Amino acid sequence: MEDLSVDPDSGSLLRKALASGSPLGIVCHAPATLLAARDANGETPFANYRVTGFCNEEEAGVVFADKAKWLLEDELKKLPPQYSRGPAWKPYTVVDRTLFTGQNPASSGPLAKEIVKALS
Repeated sequence: MEDLSVDPDSGSLLRKALASGSPLGIVCHAPATLLAARDANGETPFANYRVTGFCNEEEAGVVFADKAKWLLEDELKKLPPQYSRGPAWKPYTVVDRTLFTGQNPASSGPLAKEIVKALS
């Protein structure tokens, strides 16, 4: 997760995918890439999008919260995207325009169904 947050290639891929207008799905820790999607001025094309991702409670549940430099929920709340979450370990998805995000692994199936519906 920490490497995704600063990887310029990942950030560029997300910016391009969003600009394409095609559905973009990211789940669990992958929304950390949103942190790398900022331009040289620190702006993100994901400003004002609603998103979700692995929450602090889930991170604590897998015993990594104390070892991490930062937690995804905290960092996403600092960005212009509007972070929300559901109950820990339960499927929770957020769809905003062409951006499809899932909170945790349990969200993968429901998120895939949302993307297929959008493509139909």
